[in-house]
Amino acid sequence: MKAIITLAACGFAIVQAQPSAAQVNQPATESAVSQEERSMQQHPYVGMWVTGDGHVRQELLSNGRYDEARGSRQSAYQGRYEVNGNHIDYWDDTGFTADGTFVDDDELHHGGMIFHREH
Repeated sequence: MKAIITLAACGFAIVQAQPSAAQVNQPATESAVSQEERSMQQHPYVGMWVTGDGHVRQELLSNGRYDEARGSRQSAYQGRYEVNGNHIDYWDDTGFTADGTFVDDDELHHGGMIFHREH
């Protein structure tokens, strides 16, 4: 990759990267973020999970985020999550952490509650 150096009016040098001809002709590679998002979209646990009484609704989004509603309070909790095997870890945007276990493809135990996949 070549660099072009430009002297700005304030006297500072500005370095701009210029791709080589070979790099311009190369197909773009997928970023790590888009690869992770694609694998999450294909993950079997992505979707809406609901307690038996419908009071708590937790949506596991394909981008590794979750959005949880409680009663009439939409987006009561939001944050990121990671699934390893049948274990899920949550990191809420407010700073607390939690975890849970997928008993099977349609049942999640989390925070003393039992969630079922919404079909």
